[in-house]
Amino acid sequence: MTFDAIDAWWWPFLFILVGGWLATDAWRFLGVYLGDRISEDSDLLVLVRALATALVAAVIGNLIVFPSGALADTALALRLAAAAGGFLAYLCLGRKILVGIVAAELILLAGLWFE
Repeated sequence: MTFDAIDAWWWPFLFILVGGWLATDAWRFLGVYLGDRISEDSDLLVLVRALATALVAAVIGNLIVFPSGALADTALALRLAAAAGGFLAYLCLGRKILVGIVAAELILLAGLWFE
């Protein structure tokens, strides 16, 4: 069955819903199934954590370098400064993720205010 198989208004929505569900939930079910069987110190779990961290870093990098929407109207230097400031706040103020996020947002908002 393909995307163009059925000519109905609801078909693209159903196709995307089922395709998105199959692509994500299969891995979730596998994670739940194997979750109790894998040691927290195992090489496999270290690899999974590294891959998840790399994917998040790639998404953040993509948002900084190639933004869309309102963020696209800001200067690259401001976006880089906000990311660096948020990371520094995270490191210096107790390694709390929320502190880093709020600091980055405040730097971005201050940059937009004074721009």
